[in-house]
Amino acid sequence: MTSNVSHSAPPIAPTSPAERRRAVVSSFLGQTVEYYDFLLYGAAAGLVFPKLFFSGLDPALALLLSYLTLFTGYVSRPLGGLLFGHFGDRYGRKKMLFITLMMMGIVSICVGLMPTAATIGIFAPILLTVLRLVQGFAVGGEWAGAMLMSMEHSQEEKRGLGASLAVAGAPFGAVMATLVLGLFAALPDEQFLSWGWRIPFLLSVVVVMLGLFLRARVSESPDFEAARARGEVHIGLPVAILFTKYPREVVLGAIAGAAPLFVQGLLAVFMVPYVVGTGAMSRPSALMWLTLSNFVHVFTIPFFAWLSDRFGRKPVMVAGAVFSAVMIWPMFAMFNSGNTTLIGLAFLVGNPLIQASMFGPIGAFLSELFDTGSRYSGVSATYQLGSLIGAGLAPIVATRLASPETGTNALAWVIVGAYVLSGLAVLLSRSHRARQQSHAERFTEAHRFEG
Repeated sequence: MTSNVSHSAPPIAPTSPAERRRAVVSSFLGQTVEYYDFLLYGAAAGLVFPKLFFSGLDPALALLLSYLTLFTGYVSRPLGGLLFGHFGDRYGRKKMLFITLMMMGIVSICVGLMPTAATIGIFAPILLTVLRLVQGFAVGGEWAGAMLMSMEHSQEEKRGLGASLAVAGAPFGAVMATLVLGLFAALPDEQFLSWGWRIPFLLSVVVVMLGLFLRARVSESPDFEAARARGEVHIGLPVAILFTKYPREVVLGAIAGAAPLFVQGLLAVFMVPYVVGTGAMSRPSALMWLTLSNFVHVFTIPFFAWLSDRFGRKPVMVAGAVFSAVMIWPMFAMFNSGNTTLIGLAFLVGNPLIQASMFGPIGAFLSELFDTGSRYSGVSATYQLGSLIGAGLAPIVATRLASPETGTNALAWVIVGAYVLSGLAVLLSRSHRARQQSHAERFTEAHRFEG
């Protein structure tokens, strides 16, 4: 269902180079802030929260419960994606991105100030879980909106790269999160656990204010404005539109993103406590290697997206799936080597190569599955569903299947299976434009036959 705007509306002026730069920078910075907050929580879930919010429990149980609170943020992400996607497809991307960034900033400050279990008992983990749910809700609307603003302001032949420049803000946020947390993690345990871990959460307010300033100066997406001028802005329920018009695209898109997102969640949350538990590397050293890998990740995501602009989304992503399924074995071998240099190289192989090889084109790939009027809702729901079954489950699955005592073979086979499924989902998918062309060809052939 669409609004009744005249189809003779004037064309939308193309985006100027200066406006494209503002859109890319604001989207990149917004993603940086969002994922600084979101992944800072993930790092703290392995290093801090078991001791402060689940104290008195068996350490293994405390860690598992901490990861379960982390998982709740992934549960609420699809809901946030549907809500913000609905209003983003109806009223525009810009307004929704301002709200999501503000929400993330407020949650991060609340986490930095909240009392622990030693002060308020069981209400501490409950409050932590509620804040994580709100945080996930905001991220659910942020990722697709920021990526679309950057992509839809880009030139047609560079849309993969344009989308990826916003996506690359996420690992840069991870760089900031692990760098800042790593600096404070170098404090003596008593100081780090009493106040040091709080400072990184509170510092996010500075970047949030800068992000809000930049987002206020960016114009609305030209694709959305053109769709609104043509009368193609949906006013129906996004769930009804997606699951009646695009059920295949939602399912295949979520599966396509699940494997690289699983690796992302594994490296961001599980592998630092894992290598520290082997005794081969200290906590600050592991965080610094993770920081370096995330920094390189910022550049490899756009590289693989650029390849997809030149050679196509499917060839690059399927090749990435095959490469990742093979390389997961040497990556785990390095993590289990007990050699600090090889463990550092494992982080550098994991995110910048294994994860990015399939994840770099993901923004444009998902966007091209949907028409403009359903794109925010479709990409949000699809990506966040993939994130739920990928990154959300990664630390929980890893905790059950891998440990310094039992090794990582079982976990490696799960990841290989996930990449097989993700690669098949990419092969089976079809872009919105390809489906339109196919419909047009069948229509023309039918009329030619009748003639």
